[in-house]
Amino acid sequence: MANAASGMAVHDDCKMRFLELKAKRKFRFIIFKIEEKQKQVVVDKVGGPIQSYDDFAASLPANECRYAVYDFDFITKENCQKSRIFFIAWSPDTSRVRNKMIYASSKERFKRELDGIQVELQATDPTEMGLDVIQSRAS
Repeated sequence: MANAASGMAVHDDCKMRFLELKAKRKFRFIIFKIEEKQKQVVVDKVGGPIQSYDDFAASLPANECRYAVYDFDFITKENCQKSRIFFIAWSPDTSRVRNKMIYASSKERFKRELDGIQVELQATDPTEMGLDVIQSRAS
């Protein structure tokens, strides 16, 4: 099940936690990381349903890449409560080149494992995934 390009497998826990976020709304966000020694993507952190977007953004490391899924709730112009599931590829400018390459080459394969992603963002610094960006991409 490893990705031919990067050799990364996806741990079953990643898919299970994502389904819990999507179907049961058990989490607000999930952050995933690549364990290079085990050659697989694993769950790094989860955020409970009452955690805010700021809590999520603060959970991303400043100098390392991560994949993240965020369940964003919003109200439409028609006053309807909606939700969008965001996939965020976090690749800060300050992370190591090797780290960026591994995450970039594994992203599409990992994303395919998470059925139900509605919006994708690529961010290299916090301003590229600020709440204003999330809100504008949600509708």
